[in-house]
Amino acid sequence: MSAPTPASATGRSRRELHLAAFFPFGPHYDWTSVADPTTYYDAETYAALARSAERGLFSAMFLGDSQRLREHLGRVNDTVVTGRPDQLVLFAHLAARTRHLGFVATLNTTFMAPADLAARVATVDRLSAGRAGWNVVTTNDAWTGANFRRGGYLARSERYRSAEEHLAIVHALWDADQGATVRRTGAHHDVVAAATLPPSVQGAPVIFQAGESDEGRDFAARHAEGIFSRYLEPAPAAAFAADLRRRLVAHGRPADDLRIFPAASVTLADTEAEAREKAEWFHRRTWTDRMVVAVIEAVWGRDLSWLDPDGPLPDVDPVSAEQTRTHGVVNSRDNPVETAAAWRRLSAEQGLTVRGLVDSLHAAAAFVGTPSSVADRLAAAVRAGELDGLNLTPQSVPDGFDDVVDRLVPELQERGVYHTRYPGTTLRENLGLRAPVRHRLRAAAG
Repeated sequence: MSAPTPASATGRSRRELHLAAFFPFGPHYDWTSVADPTTYYDAETYAALARSAERGLFSAMFLGDSQRLREHLGRVNDTVVTGRPDQLVLFAHLAARTRHLGFVATLNTTFMAPADLAARVATVDRLSAGRAGWNVVTTNDAWTGANFRRGGYLARSERYRSAEEHLAIVHALWDADQGATVRRTGAHHDVVAAATLPPSVQGAPVIFQAGESDEGRDFAARHAEGIFSRYLEPAPAAAFAADLRRRLVAHGRPADDLRIFPAASVTLADTEAEAREKAEWFHRRTWTDRMVVAVIEAVWGRDLSWLDPDGPLPDVDPVSAEQTRTHGVVNSRDNPVETAAAWRRLSAEQGLTVRGLVDSLHAAAAFVGTPSSVADRLAAAVRAGELDGLNLTPQSVPDGFDDVVDRLVPELQERGVYHTRYPGTTLRENLGLRAPVRHRLRAAAG
């Protein structure tokens, strides 16, 4: 087991920002920056990004995941990268090419057997000498479940109950001595399995979570050590952090026991005006006419390739009064007719074109400015306790982090909110985390 982290000894009196390399789905990249789109699946592309992140002392690399290729109007969506390499295979490869960077895999409790997941994550953790993490996600998505011949088998109300059982089995296997047998029987899982590896050198892989619901936040407060959020503006970010701290204390944990990572891009330039111009150029480069119209098509449920993105919304209605999110990426709630009516009202009130409406609905979470001004904003947010880290989305590959590493990181270090070297050798140490949650709660209970 690694030595106690500074957070264990100090109660985390000094706040620091943590950066993570984050790869979501959607129009986040300048797709035209590479000649061959298969570049997005090449090991060397990811290795170059990982090396850049490690040069910038990033704490981790985090990948979003999808268990089925996303669709648009019943066809595989070809306007964004819809598939990913197997995260754990990729991370095992990258672990051999880095020394300090952590690797957080998004893995689904609904579709992955707990014993198999425990063994695979533990393998990456062992190969990387304690640099692995697991972003625990759940779903009752029948569309995805069909890929596993499980369409619709799990009620929405049961997904976190299933996740609780799943996580308990994984934890039991991670805590057991190599070769020891773990037996667990529950409503969703009935397992007899042996621990395949010795316990982790960091105590256990770090647990992340990304749920927004009350159930999700409570799950994070009971189990997680990091949480991904969508809150960047001061007031909602502070409210989200305060709510999580309250829940942590209610579950017997210190209020500073969870690291909050909102996702954002960073656009830097020598002046504020140049940075805004650069961000606008990137936005227009990524939100093409086709992608703008696709947002409307997803709600209307029909081909609208004739639609002028700089004109009004279509005067025809959606083809269906009901829609779910279980068939891929969509951009509405469950009632397309109501959504279309709301969008028409908004467009009329604000005089918006189709493009203007899509821009207002998909305003990117971003920090735009000079290295100094962006560092000031991030330092203030960290010191105010609004966030602990940033899931940084690159705008291109494989050089998408270089500006942040070369220009922003030094400014953050000058302000005393970013480390000048890696604090330790494990992901847990580098995030300033205490021992695994369940180990401390078990010890406190005697």
